[in-house]
Amino acid sequence: MRKLQLLLLVVNLFGFIGKTGFESELNVSLTESTVSWKGKKVGGEHFGKVSLINANLDYEKNRIKGGSFEIDMTSITCEDITNESSNKRLVEHLRSDDFFSVQNYPRATFVLTDAKTKNSKDYDMKGNLTIKGITKTVSFPAVISIVGDKVVADGKIVFDRAAFDIKYRSGSYFENLADKLIYDEVEMTVRLVADK
Repeated sequence: MRKLQLLLLVVNLFGFIGKTGFESELNVSLTESTVSWKGKKVGGEHFGKVSLINANLDYEKNRIKGGSFEIDMTSITCEDITNESSNKRLVEHLRSDDFFSVQNYPRATFVLTDAKTKNSKDYDMKGNLTIKGITKTVSFPAVISIVGDKVVADGKIVFDRAAFDIKYRSGSYFENLADKLIYDEVEMTVRLVADK
C-alpha cells in the first residue's frame, strides 16, 4: 500500500510539473510565424519570404532554452519586383545553382545552441545554420515577448552567403565586379509565434 501511495505521489508530481510548464516544448504556429530575407547589391536590394516547414521553442522557467526551425527553400519569393516576368526570372535564379540550388538542397535549418538573457526579454542567441548542406555558427540578438497567451520570438540573422558556397557576383571570389557586385551579407528576419 505504501509503495502504491509513493507511486501515485510521483505520478502526480510529474503531472503537476508538466501542467505548470516547468519544462516544455512550445507549439509554434506555422501560419502566424514568418521568415523574411533581404539581399543587397550595388544600387539596390531585393527582399521576400520563405515558408517554415516546422519549428519549436524550448521554454523553461519563463526563458527560452532551445529551439529550431526548418525552411522550405523551394518556397522562396520576391516581394519588391512588381513585374511578373521579372519577378519570376529572379525567383528562378535564386532557386538555381548560382544561389540556393533548391533542387539539391530543398531545406535549410537552424538549431539554437545557446540563449543568454538577463531579463527574459532581450537575448543573445547562437546556433547552427545549415544552407546547401553547409553548417556554420551564427550569433544574433533576439527579443522574446509575451502577448496574451502566446510567446513571440523576434530575431534577425545576418549571414555571409559566401560561407555557404553562394558565390554568384560575390566580392569574396571575384574582382572588378563594379556595379554588378552583390553583397555577401544576407538578412534573415525570423518571427516565431507559439502557444504558451
